[in-house]
This record gives sequence, structure tokens and C-alpha cells, in this order.
Amino acid sequence: MLFLFLLLPAQGSAGLPDTVARVKQSVVAIGTYQATRRPPAVFRGTGFAVLDGRHIVTNAHVLPTETDSQRKEQLAVFLRRGKRQERRVARVVARDTTHDLALLAIGGTALPTLKLGDDAQVREGEPYAFTGFPIGMVLGLTPVTHRGIVSAITPVAIPAISSRQLDTRYLRRLRKPFDVFQLDAIAYPGNSGSPLYAIDTGRVVGVVNSVFVKETKESILSSPSGIAYAIPAKYIKKLFKYSK
Repeated sequence: MLFLFLLLPAQGSAGLPDTVARVKQSVVAIGTYQATRRPPAVFRGTGFAVLDGRHIVTNAHVLPTETDSQRKEQLAVFLRRGKRQERRVARVVARDTTHDLALLAIGGTALPTLKLGDDAQVREGEPYAFTGFPIGMVLGLTPVTHRGIVSAITPVAIPAISSRQLDTRYLRRLRKPFDVFQLDAIAYPGNSGSPLYAIDTGRVVGVVNSVFVKETKESILSSPSGIAYAIPAKYIKKLFKYSK
């Protein structure tokens, strides 16, 4: 009987299915919309609602360099509410290119929000989950969840073995080093901007990044690896001051 008791979750904590059900309500697809284009909607990555439910966090590299205003192309977020799909126009509130993060603002009814956790408490070997749109429009507007452990807390850039590996982006990140979470999980380009969260509480400890970090850390590889990375959530908080 004691053994069975120890297997029960702690009071007030949730299992992954319950947490995923809550998190999915806050996760959106990031992309562009142009009515005359086919398809009119193009997904570029993932984001999630924070603060008042009308602000969205994503990766900076997910955002288009520019939109075609003459053809009425718009930055937009896409979400599903029950069987109904929604599109909302978005605008960029703040962008942090050093940590590849961005804060967007949307109109309409407030979305359920995700809370930030303490990324300083993250330990190597701990399990976490992330939810997003791994292959963009291929799988439709259905968030997908992956789970893995934090396999390492590692610098965003490491000293190059030879000068041939040094490019502009590499040098820039060596000048402003910071630690990222290396995950034992596969993330695809569409996962960029997905929340990395605690399985029991759903609190966000990082933002999944499948492009920005890899182009630095794995520049010597001829083919992509099954490793994913996440930017610690503490850098999100610096963007919140621009939300007012």
C-alpha cells in the first residue's frame, strides 16, 4: 500500500495530459496572411500568449523581414477554438535579436496565458515538454507536444576549432555569450517559438529554438542533428516592459 501511495502525483500537481490540455489553449501559430495568395496563410513558427492574453512571445527569426503592404500581406497569429479557426492581425511590440525573442500584440478576446517559471532552477536530467507546430501547415492548425530531458545547460556559442568556422553570426554570439538549454528531443523549424514548460505546472522555463542556436553550435555539422535548444525564459521578462 505504501508503494502505491508513493506512485501518486503530489497534491496540486498535474500529469502531462492535463498540463498539455491547458497549454494548448495558449499556443498559436505565427505567420503571414495575404488574401490573394494561394495558400493565403503561411505558417512560420509558434508562439504563446502571456501577460494580458493579448501579447504573444515567439522567436525573432520567425518574423518576416518585411511584409508586402502593397498586396496587403499582414503579420498574423492563427489559433483554433474548438472546431473554429481564427486569424488575428499582429504587430511587433519588441524584438531582442541577441536572444532571438520577440513580443507581439494582438486584438480580440484575451487568450488563456502561460506563466513564466524560474529557469534558474532548471537542472540537467529533468524532463520538460514543448508544444507547437513542428512542420507548419503540413499538419494543420493542431498543436503537437514533444517531451524530453534537459541534456545540458550549455553556452550558445563555443570557441571555434579553426578560423574557417568563424563567420559574422558566430563572432557576434561569442561576444555576447549566454547559456541555453540543450534538449534530448527533436524540434523542427515550425517549433521555433514553442514554450518549453514544466510537466506538472505548465510554467514556461524556455522558448524552443530550432534555427538560431543550431546555426552557431552545429555549424561544423554537414547534416542536422536530433538535438533541440531553448532560450531561457528570463530573457522574455525583459520584453515585458514594452507591453504598456
